[in-house]
Amino acid sequence: MMSRSYTNLLDLASGNFPVMGRERDRRRMSRVMTVPGSICELDDDQAVSVSSDNQSSLAGDRMIVVANLLPLKAKRRPDNKGWSYSWNEDSLLLRLKDGLPEDMEVLFVGSLSVDVDPIEQDDVSSYLLDKFRCVPTFLPPNILEKYYEGFCKRHLWPLFHYMLPFSPDHGGRFDRSMWEAYVAANKMFSQKVVEVLNPEDDFVWIHDYHLMVLPTFLRRRFNRLRIGFFLHSPFPSSEIYRTLPVREEILKALLCSDLVGFHTFDYARHFLSCCSRMLGLEYQSKRGYIGLEYYGRTVGIKIMPVGIHMGHIESMKKIADKELKFKELKQQFEGKTVLLGVDDLDIFKGINLKLLAMEHMLKQHPKWQGQAVLVQIANPMRGKGINLEEIQAEIQESCKRINKQFGKPGYEPIVYIDKPVSSSERMAYYSVAECVVVTAVRDGMNLTPYEYIVCRHGVSGAETDSGVVGGPDKSMLVVSEFIGCSPSLSGAIRINPWNVEATAEAMNEAVSMNEAEKQLRHEKHYRYISTHDVAYWSRSFLQDMERTCADHFRKRCYGIGLGFGFRVVSLDPNFRKLSIDDIVNAYIKSKSRAIFLDYDGTVMPQNSIIKSPSAEVISILNKISGDPNSATFIVSGRGRESLTKWFSPCKKLGLAAEHGYFLRWEGEQEWEVCSQSSDFGWMHLAEPVMQSYTDATDGSCIERKESAIVWQYRDADSGFGFSQAKEMLDHLESVLANEPVAVKSGQHIVEVKPQGVTKGLVAEKVFKSLAAKGKQADFVLCIGDDRSDEDMFEIIGDALSRNIISYDTKVFACTVGQKPSKAKYYLDDTSEVVLMLDSLAEATDTPVTSDDEPENSD
Repeated sequence: MMSRSYTNLLDLASGNFPVMGRERDRRRMSRVMTVPGSICELDDDQAVSVSSDNQSSLAGDRMIVVANLLPLKAKRRPDNKGWSYSWNEDSLLLRLKDGLPEDMEVLFVGSLSVDVDPIEQDDVSSYLLDKFRCVPTFLPPNILEKYYEGFCKRHLWPLFHYMLPFSPDHGGRFDRSMWEAYVAANKMFSQKVVEVLNPEDDFVWIHDYHLMVLPTFLRRRFNRLRIGFFLHSPFPSSEIYRTLPVREEILKALLCSDLVGFHTFDYARHFLSCCSRMLGLEYQSKRGYIGLEYYGRTVGIKIMPVGIHMGHIESMKKIADKELKFKELKQQFEGKTVLLGVDDLDIFKGINLKLLAMEHMLKQHPKWQGQAVLVQIANPMRGKGINLEEIQAEIQESCKRINKQFGKPGYEPIVYIDKPVSSSERMAYYSVAECVVVTAVRDGMNLTPYEYIVCRHGVSGAETDSGVVGGPDKSMLVVSEFIGCSPSLSGAIRINPWNVEATAEAMNEAVSMNEAEKQLRHEKHYRYISTHDVAYWSRSFLQDMERTCADHFRKRCYGIGLGFGFRVVSLDPNFRKLSIDDIVNAYIKSKSRAIFLDYDGTVMPQNSIIKSPSAEVISILNKISGDPNSATFIVSGRGRESLTKWFSPCKKLGLAAEHGYFLRWEGEQEWEVCSQSSDFGWMHLAEPVMQSYTDATDGSCIERKESAIVWQYRDADSGFGFSQAKEMLDHLESVLANEPVAVKSGQHIVEVKPQGVTKGLVAEKVFKSLAAKGKQADFVLCIGDDRSDEDMFEIIGDALSRNIISYDTKVFACTVGQKPSKAKYYLDDTSEVVLMLDSLAEATDTPVTSDDEPENSD
């Protein structure tokens, strides 16, 4: 049976907060919402959460690298008894060790590319851990099929490459069972990580789209674990990603990481846009670093393209020389100009577009007929893929047609290789190619151009085993603008692969270019590739992980939620939830109170269509402000006309309008102006600027106040509105540089108002007034939700040192929502604010009974 406290937690975790409107429900709100530590998982295995406070059993930092596949090759022994293993020298994951500190131990967690009988799995696991520091994850066949071939290859892979499932034959409909298998597989990977994890000292680096929900499972067990994630595929634009039925689950899972890495800014920008549109998160850039504030944690965004392992490429070149592959190809293509394509056989690689471009080049430039050869290596796909048979048929038809039209004895314009090619043989092809052509229509990184550049960079004066002296030190690249390495190859000819004619002209230009320019372009590329290798990439990623996780053990962490609603709330040690019991006790004992309440986003939900206060709010404020010992104020950015109309029933309630420019102490008194500025000529400068942005930004509008002018974009497209607001802020600051005004941004607004007008001045004025009457405040409550309210929190923090409030004053500065603030307390939302105020209103009606006086027995 589940306890009542646990069901409250489930409500909180799911994000479905109970409606606070009914009296009975409001009374049941838990006084203590969370406790430090991790939450037990309510799932099949009922695993007890492992606290990150466990003592370390191993000394020193370790890196646990988690990927779908281990960097191992495995094959059955000839006698069919057991397996033989070796490192997969082509694996990128194996090479990232070069960038990590020498004394950092590296463990690999992943699956094997072979089926291991369940009877052998324990022995295999022990052997691989001991000999290779690898931890294999064995997925049951029924899960493996739906996880890898199903969700990964039929849902995520096409979608991340911009293919929408418009029909069952075009990508396939979303299959919930495949998603469940994906989650189950990720959980199995997490269990293997936990087996070897030392949470205090280890870093966990998760790789690629196969394991996008793995961070959730690890974070649920270890609140302070240092987790990094790197996506090796593209991340689609929000318009594409939003079509995924489990879009929010994956985003929330990724945000359980401390650092999320992407190859290019485009991919990172798309991810940030999705976080903004679907989760309401905005990123901040500070000193070159991008971060997302997520429940008190800063999730870093890393943009760093992966590199290649220079030593591995050089060694493969030497093997190719020893095997005489380079000499063999040199003889085969003697007198020919070789263009080369090396791609996986995949619908997104654009192989047929490349063949069509070659055909067009031969037609438009007959000089290349009999001279130019396109060698296309098509690596077999690792998975089944989508429309694979159609792709193969299309490619073969194009090859046959082009070779028939332009071929002649001893010459074939297209050499198509659709069998596995060894690394050394691939290096030999690179060495004889005058140009590499990449026409992928969408690709994550694609290291083919990098490998090609290194292979074309000979060792000057050194003779190889094949008798070849030195290398050409020149190369050319024709690359699609839709691949991840394109931005870093500034000397390449970038093309839109869909434009066959333009691609053909680019190929012609590449092979026709003079030798000196080829060499300059080559040297420029080689300098970048040789300094930005895989070691540079992994070293940079580790450094950013360390920086992002630096304050893990300084903050208090709370685990909240189950499933993909789980998140870790990370708070400053001095920042905690406001206890209703504590504030009510302090309120009852106090003699002189100062209460300051923001309106929108504090006592009224920010997105409410009805802007006027409810009857409940009016009743509560009437009770609190009616107490002669309380000076209660609504401090809002709204105009005095609206505030006067809405709060007319509250005769004793003070009002501060337009962020304190106007102040009224009680309902029957006149408004007073709190600023010395009375010249508003600057409005004639600011308004035309705002109007131009309003005309260009659908959903935005201008709000004109007596002392200020506000541009708000709450109903505009969030990404565009945010961008326009940043641009407008700079524009207005430039136009109004010599005017006595302040230009500030807030939640979906940009505001221009007189200098020196802040909500903080309202608090200061009230404190001084109370002190002048001999009623220095001994209880202060201030609640707000945005940047303008931080001015009040700051003044209240300084008031004690300035002797304008009593030394023993109980101060409750409270922000709405868990976010960085100068306030020391928080409440989750407006419903909790109203509930807390209701508790104070009830306490206002409660007569105070002295301990020395007998209570009325009636």
